Amino acid sequence: MAIRNIREDGDEILKKTAREVDKIDERIQILIDDMIDTMHALNGVGLAAQQVGVLKRIVVIDLYDDKGVLVLINPEIIKEKGTQEVDEGCLSFPNQFAKIIRPKEVEVEALDRNGKKIKVKAKDLLAQAISHEVDHLKGITFVEKIIPGTLQYIEPENK
Repeated sequence: MAIRNIREDGDEILKKTAREVDKIDERIQILIDDMIDTMHALNGVGLAAQQVGVLKRIVVIDLYDDKGVLVLINPEIIKEKGTQEVDEGCLSFPNQFAKIIRPKEVEVEALDRNGKKIKVKAKDLLAQAISHEVDHLKGITFVEKIIPGTLQYIEPENK
């Protein structure tokens, strides 16, 4: 398992549409493990494969609760309900945060890392994270959805 480099603002891959995963093989499993390690190393809540330079429809999400990491392969949001105004950032846009409107609830169909079909009903932060990461798979970044006047730059702490 390895920490991969995060593609940042200006990298063309962030604007591209990810391709479906047609076979979950050892390479995909290694990619998933690397994505989880990378997300955890950077204290992220979610990560899409594009963000590590791979155009595959894979996302990982961890709310750091007792449920562990959610792996979604070829996710499709099939239902959205309500809206919520949320504070949001992105590992590909370091130190930038803004307010965004996201669905309050989503229902997503995907494959888990073993290829089993799953359906996840999510609300609040999990719905936000799923929406954010699925947007990445479509080449849409959070900065395209910012509520005008809410973008903030936070200076990183010196380590």
